[in-house]
Amino acid sequence: MKLDQLQAALEAVLGDKIKRLKRDRGEITITVGAADYLAVATTLRDHAELKFEQLIDLCGLDYSSYKDEPWDGPRYCVASHLLSVSKNWRVRLKVFAPNDDLPVVASVTDVWSSANWFEREAFDLYGILFDGHVDLRRILTDYGFIGHPMRKDFPVSGHVEMRYDAEQKRVIYQPVTIEPREITPRVVREENYGGLH
Repeated sequence: MKLDQLQAALEAVLGDKIKRLKRDRGEITITVGAADYLAVATTLRDHAELKFEQLIDLCGLDYSSYKDEPWDGPRYCVASHLLSVSKNWRVRLKVFAPNDDLPVVASVTDVWSSANWFEREAFDLYGILFDGHVDLRRILTDYGFIGHPMRKDFPVSGHVEMRYDAEQKRVIYQPVTIEPREITPRVVREENYGGLH
């Protein structure tokens, strides 16, 4: 019943700004257009019927091979998980960047300050730019790192590694030296592992 109330409130307040509304596993996900994203975020926070005071999480997504199948649509998405403490309900807000070559969506740091580091992480790992973010720089990868490691087309082993060289007494960069290894557990690879039949 509470989910029905939330869906009715979302549809009444946001109307045709909702491109898609999906109910699954007791949760509602709404998808909005990039042009409406910031206005919708502000409405979700400020409207008396919704009151999503907190942004719990924000992450980037690469849909280039969604569910291991060809994806027809924009590649990069930003998903935000919002909580209304006063109404005791949650919603997932999704927006797709309209340009795959230069993925840009509005920053919601002025709406929820907790988005700051989450947006930096999505920028660092997926290359999604957040228009209006005051300090958009890498947060997890090293200075000088090339690429965005969570993109599905990023090489699994990367390009270069950094290590301290005792002879040169400085940090050096060199091509990756990691050997590919078997990551399937032995119990799956070997039929008689541990004497099991």
